[in-house]
Amino acid sequence: MTIRRLQLQHFRNIQSADLTPAAGINLLIGENGSGKTSLLEAIHLLSLVRSFRSKKLKNLIQHESERFTVFAQLASGDDQTLYPLGIQRGQQDEETEILFCGSRPSGVAELTAALPVQLINPDAFRLLEGSPKERRQFLDWGVFHVEPSFMPQWQRFQRALKQRNSLLRHGRIDPLQLQLWEQEIARCGEQITLFREQYMEALRPLFASLLKRFLDVDDFKLGFQRGWDKNMELAESLLASRTKDAEQGFTQSGPQRADIRVSLDGHAAMEVLSRGQQKLVVSALKLAQGALLSVVTDKQCVYLIDDLPAELDRHHRSIFCEVLEAQQGQVFITGVEAEALATGWQQPEKIMWFHVEHGQIQPGVQP
Repeated sequence: MTIRRLQLQHFRNIQSADLTPAAGINLLIGENGSGKTSLLEAIHLLSLVRSFRSKKLKNLIQHESERFTVFAQLASGDDQTLYPLGIQRGQQDEETEILFCGSRPSGVAELTAALPVQLINPDAFRLLEGSPKERRQFLDWGVFHVEPSFMPQWQRFQRALKQRNSLLRHGRIDPLQLQLWEQEIARCGEQITLFREQYMEALRPLFASLLKRFLDVDDFKLGFQRGWDKNMELAESLLASRTKDAEQGFTQSGPQRADIRVSLDGHAAMEVLSRGQQKLVVSALKLAQGALLSVVTDKQCVYLIDDLPAELDRHHRSIFCEVLEAQQGQVFITGVEAEALATGWQQPEKIMWFHVEHGQIQPGVQP
């Protein structure tokens, strides 16, 4: 889905905003601290009910205000039906209020499925240099959107893993209970891993094609490590590691330990690439995910790109813009200088410009 209308109230430094963005490219220009990133944060919140800048949603409430509200009208393709989505949080509230199409959603997954969002910001480097958990989240975002059976399997796996870890932490372990939970972990874990492997196979050629345009190299590899010995079944690995797992108090084999690796000539990408090149690698990964989502599901990804010019020269910005236009999804890009964002577009007449100043967001024309 795309965002047809976006309204903010008392969100960060934005007291009030009402936007009608383009279904394609939207460029937000303003000084640092003007509220550009806050707008991206609000859209991210609509998809995942979490901020990419703060762990506490109460921190998103404007200073000296009681609550924030983020409201959007979503639309799917040429369908004229509008799907309202609103999120509200008050200073005294214990829970975040969420309404989607007039009722409370069954879970965050319902919102994420309706509004797939990809974020490319200065923290995106963590996909290469951060923990395996962040790379698993990247991978599972993609699997979730293309494989309907993934989420139920993941939920069953997490429940079984929690039970096994609880038994491991007890002084006395009931072998029968442990065996039962290990069987469930093995069944679900093998299926989750199969979903991930199939997804990686589909993602690799799209990633390679994009990276070829960005960096003109052929020897990058996108590897997948499943989280346990490749020569063993998961059930065997769990049985073999029982004693060690009991000593550590947690399960050390399984898809919860999986990782992906981007390498060049056998070296981790972050070790041999400049910051600008790393940004292109991360961008290629996320753009490839968006492209695969479109191919498999006919959905379009909403891209949130904070400070596109940072780390990229004019040539690579132009390639980036061409790729974004070709995907025909909805895009929100921020920048300080209009000139740096104005170049590289094939259809500049279709771009929507917004000027952001002191928390005020106004539509405008190309500077």
